[in-house]
Amino acid sequence: MTEGTKALAAVGSPKRTKDIIAKHGFTFKKSLGQNFLIDQNILRNIVEAAELDETKGALEIGPGIGALTQQLAQTAGRVTAIEIDNRLIPILEEVFADTPNVHVEHGDVLKLDLETLLKERFAGVSGVSVVANLPYYVTTPILMKLLEEKLPLEHIVVMIQKEVAQRMAAKPGGKDYGSLSVAVQYYCVPELVCIVPHTVFIPQPNVDSAVIKLTLREKPPVDVEDEDHFFRTVQACFAQRRKTIANNLTAFVGKANRDQLGPMLERCSVDPTRRGETLSLAEFAAVSRELLAAGFNG
Repeated sequence: MTEGTKALAAVGSPKRTKDIIAKHGFTFKKSLGQNFLIDQNILRNIVEAAELDETKGALEIGPGIGALTQQLAQTAGRVTAIEIDNRLIPILEEVFADTPNVHVEHGDVLKLDLETLLKERFAGVSGVSVVANLPYYVTTPILMKLLEEKLPLEHIVVMIQKEVAQRMAAKPGGKDYGSLSVAVQYYCVPELVCIVPHTVFIPQPNVDSAVIKLTLREKPPVDVEDEDHFFRTVQACFAQRRKTIANNLTAFVGKANRDQLGPMLERCSVDPTRRGETLSLAEFAAVSRELLAAGFNG
């Protein structure tokens, strides 16, 4: 730990957060989903879940004033924090002026070339993980970008809305299980780390959050010939949750071909009267393969 990092030990405390906000006259933008975490124990839990050490790097998205960044800098060898709000850049640069292993990147993570960024900022490290307190309004787009681009990441440890985290970790058969569950579990193994009450933020959001750890898989748990087709099939099966798979897939194959659905699903050992929320990843993969072989692309 550098001397500069030691001096910042309380950056995520309620008092230090309020002092920094007051000093810079910072005002929160609701449109950017800005809520600053002020609980040191939860910050430490997030960092611990990422399994970092001085040989590894951490990519943070939306650092705010640097509460989590400061904790990451104490553990990881290198930290790059991507911040979209240009008003926060000078604050972050001041806070981490004496913390050489922290780099602040101004930009929109959804528009950045993350593959190039990772190569430039983390060359030589033994592994990189994304660790972040994500704004609620862009949680899913950010996570799907990280997963779909197949970036060389070890873990993604993020604090997100509790209900979204529960959907990501949900198993087949429950009300939380849906297309997001399938997409996340296709790429990684999810684990709920902890629930975070809304009272430990400035300003306080209306709902509780949760920290979820996504461990990237070396390869997907099911064999899929065409990933795009697989995910289109999954989305079609969940189009209307109360409908059966056969009814939902009618739009996918076209009404004229509806009679073919029953035999195709039976060849996959899937009862046409089941609902999408009951299917496993393996069963979705089987249905996708059958539809693809029959020439139905959605």
